[in-house]
Amino acid sequence: MAEDEGPTIELRQRKKPKSSENKESAKEEEINSTPIPERVPKHILFQRFAKIFIGCLAAVISGMTYVLYLSAYHERKFWFSNRQELEREITFQGDSAIYYSYYKDMLKAPSFERGVYELTHNNKTVSLKTINAVQQMSLYPELIASILYQATGSNEIIEPVYFYIGIVFGLQGIYVTALFVTSWLMSGTWLAGMLTVAWFIINRVDTTRVEYSIPLRENWALPYFACQVAALTGYLKSNLNSYGERFCYLLMSASTYTFMMMWEYSHYLLFLQAISLFLLDSFSLEQSDKVHEVYRIYIFSLFLGYLLQFENSALLVSPLLSLVVALMLAKCLQLNVKKETFVAKIMKVINFYLVCTLTVTLNVIMKMFVPHKENGHMLKFLEVKFGLNMTNGKSLKETITLEDGRIGERPEIIYHVIHTILLGSLAMVIEGLKYLWTPYVCMLAAFGVCSPELWMTLFKWLRLRTVHPVLLALILSTAVPTIIGLSLWKEFFPRLITELMELQEFYDPDTVELMTWIKRQAPVAAVFAGSPQLMAAIKLCTGWMVTSLPLYNDDDFLKRNENIYQIYSKRSAEDIYKILTSYKANYLIVEDAICNEVGTTRGCRVKDLLDIANGHVVCEEGDKLTYSKHGRFCHEVKINYSPYMNYFTRVYWNRSYFVYKINTVISFQS
Repeated sequence: MAEDEGPTIELRQRKKPKSSENKESAKEEEINSTPIPERVPKHILFQRFAKIFIGCLAAVISGMTYVLYLSAYHERKFWFSNRQELEREITFQGDSAIYYSYYKDMLKAPSFERGVYELTHNNKTVSLKTINAVQQMSLYPELIASILYQATGSNEIIEPVYFYIGIVFGLQGIYVTALFVTSWLMSGTWLAGMLTVAWFIINRVDTTRVEYSIPLRENWALPYFACQVAALTGYLKSNLNSYGERFCYLLMSASTYTFMMMWEYSHYLLFLQAISLFLLDSFSLEQSDKVHEVYRIYIFSLFLGYLLQFENSALLVSPLLSLVVALMLAKCLQLNVKKETFVAKIMKVINFYLVCTLTVTLNVIMKMFVPHKENGHMLKFLEVKFGLNMTNGKSLKETITLEDGRIGERPEIIYHVIHTILLGSLAMVIEGLKYLWTPYVCMLAAFGVCSPELWMTLFKWLRLRTVHPVLLALILSTAVPTIIGLSLWKEFFPRLITELMELQEFYDPDTVELMTWIKRQAPVAAVFAGSPQLMAAIKLCTGWMVTSLPLYNDDDFLKRNENIYQIYSKRSAEDIYKILTSYKANYLIVEDAICNEVGTTRGCRVKDLLDIANGHVVCEEGDKLTYSKHGRFCHEVKINYSPYMNYFTRVYWNRSYFVYKINTVISFQS
């Protein structure tokens, strides 16, 4: 027995070292079998560099070309260089005039600090009212422009108005460059960027408002949003290296915060973007961590903006903050749930319901505890106005090749499709916001015709067998945009050249005469009353105090505007006199264009809206409202009979404007 056991024990002892040797050899084989990354050949590196260099050069040239086009078009339209300063300033109309007027005030201030103080404690613009103009009108662009103008020594080289306009036009160049880069990142070819810029310029009536009102807040803000979208597109790409990811993250953070500072309504647009990212995250496209990093950027930008915007409560009660907080809380409930299980699928449904419920609940709670007045009119307007690829939790391939034909699995593509649909829905509800949607339609359309992956996906759906699909996709992704580009060049380039060659003229002598009379004849302490748009022009061109401004984010301004507009309603002379004197007005300006307005749509004129609001009939059959015993004030006051002449004395008039002095001593002698 002992003899039999010996060899058996010895045999077992020999097996152990043999097993360890096998493991070591297996490890060595595994190490040896691991592919060592080969150095990329020099000619391939050169091709990549040439592609990036040409694309970047094309992006920069596209942006610069658009800036030169805007400058030339603006000069041809207004003859800007041949006009006096007053005539130039009249081209800034409505709320644009207010923004530029504060830019002028900053340049006149003895120091930057003193200028900021006077804007934040402004009592020289609106009668009986001290306002923080920087907060209320988002004047950060004007602060930046004024300090740049003085710090760079541009006051010795260029006039202030050209410097201001140049910055805005330069930002528009950055805008189209960012759209170029975004389309390039999506499609992989800079041809898509060229096509995006071409469509953007051709459809510029629907893509931008810079041709009509240069200083508008969105003209300052949207270029930063385009940069943020470009950075987000790169950040969501699955095959991005760590350095590129870090750069995109930093650019996205900076542009998100800047966008929020430049425009008071920016958080609504970011809210739509957050919804797009939430839906993207719901598709389980393995970008959940990146999406939640974007949520953190939102929170950081909101709270930093709240602090630096004089504790702007509108940011705390914004739907963006409520949505992001709800998404972060819902994320905490999903951490311990395994993927690809029945519980995980149920949690997705619960998560969607939970996010919606928490968002509404948090927003209501914030509005209960945080005093706020800003932007409420947007929600009221909406109340009146309303009266691609799913994975079921399966992980994606780390790299999707062209042969796969699975473009629907790229997270940045899914995001852009969802975001464009949401912007399109908003544009359908509010037609005036079409300029937010159209640029991204141009970008998505350019991506569609220039992306080989999209063509390959289409061929896969069609089950194309006769021709090699990869070769055909590569050919079509180059040939189709080239043909489209040549056709656009042939049809629209001559039109653009013709527009630049036409000598247009902005001719408004009546307004020039009015402003000249005010500066020469009106007392310095005078207060003017009239339509908010005209008051903004008076503030810019003369510096005189006014009773109202075209601002719609403050209840007091809304009430002032409504009251001052009563000069075009069917109210008595005594009623109008009481309204105007309650705001310490000394002069009243009646605009013939509003008083005698002939609108194509019944009920949409200013005087129609006033009659409806006051319960007075619009003089047509079928109206059920009561007649007013008074005539329309703007008509009656021109006739110059009692009692109108007792309250108001006409001191100046031309074809467009009638100026009346508001009498302090009332005489009722006939």
